[in-house]
Amino acid sequence: MRLNGEAAPRVCVPANEVSVLIRLLAATVKLKSDSIYASIQGMNKVVIDTSVLISALIGKTGPAREVIRQCLLGQLKPLISTTLFLEYEAVSKRDKIKELCPLTEDEVSELLAAFFSVCEWVQIHYLWRPNLKDEGDNFLIELAVAGNAESIITNNLKDLRNAELQFDGLKVLAPEDYLRGV
Repeated sequence: MRLNGEAAPRVCVPANEVSVLIRLLAATVKLKSDSIYASIQGMNKVVIDTSVLISALIGKTGPAREVIRQCLLGQLKPLISTTLFLEYEAVSKRDKIKELCPLTEDEVSELLAAFFSVCEWVQIHYLWRPNLKDEGDNFLIELAVAGNAESIITNNLKDLRNAELQFDGLKVLAPEDYLRGV
C-alpha cells in the first residue's frame, strides 16, 4: 500500500533483479523514508539538532551546511519527530533568524520542505526521563533511541553529553566532528 492508503501498482520483476525491485518499490511506495530502505542503502541515521539546521540557514559555508547538504543528497538519513519538526518550524521563523539568514522566506520554506522530504519520521513510544538537565532537549535522545540513530549532531554538546542515561552506540557530536569521522 502507498502511504496515502491507496493500493500500490502491481509490478512483475524477475527474481534475479533484486536491486531493480528495490528501486521500483522506492518509487512506488516511497520507501526512501523507511528505515528498512535506509538500512539497505547503508545510510547513517542521524538526529540533526535545531542548532545545526539554523547554523546552516544563517551561514554561507561551514560544517552545519555540509551536514544538511549530505542529508539532501541522501548520504545521511536524518530522523525527525513531531516535536523536532515543530521546533525547526518555530525557530526558523523567529525574527532574529530571518534577519541573519541570507535566504528569502520562500527559499527557507523550500529548503525546509526539501529537508523534510528526506527525513525519516519516527514515532516516540517511550520517554527516557529524567535524563538531561535541560528538559527541552530530552526529545532528541528519545528520537535517536526510537529511530536507532548512530549520532545526534548538535552545537549543544555540553547539555547533551551530560545525560544521566547513556546509550551504547549513540554518539553526540558537533557537525565538524561528525564530518571528520570522530
